[in-house]
Amino acid sequence: MVLKVFFPQCCNRADSGLLVGRWITGHDSAVVLAVIHYPFIPGQVKRYIQQMQAQSGVELSVLGSWSLPKEGQEGMESFLRDLSTIFPQERWLQISREIGKTGFICEIMSQNGKKVQQEAKNKSVEEEKDTGLGDGEKEDEEKVIFVHYEQRKVMLSQLHPTETGDHDPKSEPPSELRQMFQTVAQSKPLFFLDKYDDGPLKSTHWQSEGREASIIVELLKQATVPLCLLVTWLLSIWTWICNIKIFSFWPLHFLSSKLSTCVQLSYRTEHMRILSSPKPAVGHTQFMRKANILVSFLVDVALGILLMSWLYRDNHVSVLANTLVPVADHVAKELEELLQWLMGAPAGLKMNRALDQVLGRFFLYHIHLWISYIHLMSPFIEGILWYGGLSACLGLTFALSLLSDMVALLTFHIYCFYVYGARLYCLKIYGLSSLWRLFRGKKWNVLRQRVDSCSYDLDQLFIGTLLFTILLFLLPTTALYYLVFTLLRLVVVLFQGILHLSVDFINSFPLFALGLRICRPYRLAEGVKFSVLCEEPGTALHLLMEINPLKGSTVVQTYRTPTYSCYPRDSWAALIKKLFVGELIYPWRHKTTKTD
Repeated sequence: MVLKVFFPQCCNRADSGLLVGRWITGHDSAVVLAVIHYPFIPGQVKRYIQQMQAQSGVELSVLGSWSLPKEGQEGMESFLRDLSTIFPQERWLQISREIGKTGFICEIMSQNGKKVQQEAKNKSVEEEKDTGLGDGEKEDEEKVIFVHYEQRKVMLSQLHPTETGDHDPKSEPPSELRQMFQTVAQSKPLFFLDKYDDGPLKSTHWQSEGREASIIVELLKQATVPLCLLVTWLLSIWTWICNIKIFSFWPLHFLSSKLSTCVQLSYRTEHMRILSSPKPAVGHTQFMRKANILVSFLVDVALGILLMSWLYRDNHVSVLANTLVPVADHVAKELEELLQWLMGAPAGLKMNRALDQVLGRFFLYHIHLWISYIHLMSPFIEGILWYGGLSACLGLTFALSLLSDMVALLTFHIYCFYVYGARLYCLKIYGLSSLWRLFRGKKWNVLRQRVDSCSYDLDQLFIGTLLFTILLFLLPTTALYYLVFTLLRLVVVLFQGILHLSVDFINSFPLFALGLRICRPYRLAEGVKFSVLCEEPGTALHLLMEINPLKGSTVVQTYRTPTYSCYPRDSWAALIKKLFVGELIYPWRHKTTKTD
């Protein structure tokens, strides 16, 4: 059998004393957490271990003794060996280190004091023959492998599960490596004892030279308490305002569900409610989510302030306002020229003259209405932009959402053109498909949702033929208008989709987790790797355990903040089918769809 001992690197040169740690259940391995130095009183050691066990929830015990010989301590090893009677264990690890050697010597003692395994010296071939050990007895000998680990990194790291389809971490017991990581992480109270304490016990661990802490972090923790209370109070007032019955009526409720600014406001309100919660984060997942939300919020506000400083510097708001009206006039003029081209013989195509003139004049009338509306609003555009730019202080996402809503309002006439053309084209497509079934002697069964056979009389076939001919010859004119305005609509939807994707990227991108992966990669562990550290004759095998960090793509996929989806719900094939049959397409933000 092979006994694995996870030994911290900080204890390699510790003074002689007792090894404190835990035996991993279900596995033939032990985790060493600290070394309590000699001199000590066994009763105080027992009370100290009981206190640490109650605080950490880890089954701590004295695993054995550690001996590093020094001058004047010649009998220390035998004294420490006798302590196995005071701290009874099934197996007592007697670990020692000789001067001038890197490796350790380990003896395993049974509960009755009998030596089970010894690797103090290498036995020669002649001695093995004299003892007459059989093959079965050689197989029963226990071998020891020391796995050296860096205690601070293991304690701060989070071991992520492997991405396998058959693995279920809830049903399967934790692995040996995961139990080792959990043991070190839960033993934080054991690491509070340093050399500056006045207690009777002295120990060696990764914080034995002094506790690692930051005054700035502690001051920020104290300052966040009143800040969280203030934000919670403000959020309660905001929630009370939003719950007023007047906002639940149809027009306001409908507008709030369609405007990107209102959606982003509700999303940020939920974020602030999570951040201002007085309850501490439970577990690694909640902590990472809070940290990612906080960092993304701070970056969003910083980018918004930069945008706002640019807008109000050198009078850029007036420049934008003076540019907006001429651009709108230019777009309207281009649309008029496009409609005049469609009302003639576009690309040499022969259109239905009457329908072409009716549709062209109808759309020209809408353009004239739109130009009048723009000129009516031109005196107020600068004020709207000036006050709208103040929303950037809430974050760049609010400015982008407001820009998306402004684009939707400024291109409302294009949306109307697209809806008119799409409805007319869809009506003709479905009419032609229904009349085509009439030619074949079939009809659509609404109840069974299928096509059934049907017999028609002569009058029905005659009227169906006339309608089919009329719709078929009018289809090219309608299809041309539908194609032109659909392309214009797709340009607007593409621009709004880019804005929504930018907002979604800022809201959901795990900046804190990615920064942690770059600056401290050991904090997010995917696994470990082992390398041979020492293999000296007369000592046990020593391995060095190093942490493999998570890949960047895995970090983004694991810690991406849940957000409202702004991606197309339909595939490309479904989108092309919608465009072909004339169904309406909308921007990509859907408030009711939430992805995790």
